[in-house]
Amino acid sequence: MTQFINDPTLPKPDFPGSHMVIDDHYAFISGLTVADLSNGDVARGDVKEETRLVMRELERMLVQEGGSLADVVRVDVHLADLKQISALDSVYADFFEPGRYPARTCTESPHICGGSQVEITLMAKRARKASPDK
Repeated sequence: MTQFINDPTLPKPDFPGSHMVIDDHYAFISGLTVADLSNGDVARGDVKEETRLVMRELERMLVQEGGSLADVVRVDVHLADLKQISALDSVYADFFEPGRYPARTCTESPHICGGSQVEITLMAKRARKASPDK
């Protein structure tokens, strides 16, 4: 059964969407920026710190649903300035086991919501639940 979830610790989306949609197989998390986080203002403008805070929040959201970053199979990253990709990668890589990085797309998006420098969206596999008749 598909569930449409808005995380109570995040501001309600000001667009027609949900923070997270989960079904029996996957968890999809909408694009997240530091502008969405209560502690994000201090990091705004620092690509490394924005990336760190957003990845920590994405990790928290996955754990809340019984998963982890190890379950992530796809990530979409939007950078306000693609020249900052090395700064992003220097932090992003630390959140995954070396050699087990999810498929990823990274684009330049100069007008990210809230004046953020980084927006990250992800898709993660969900743990299979044992069948009740087994």
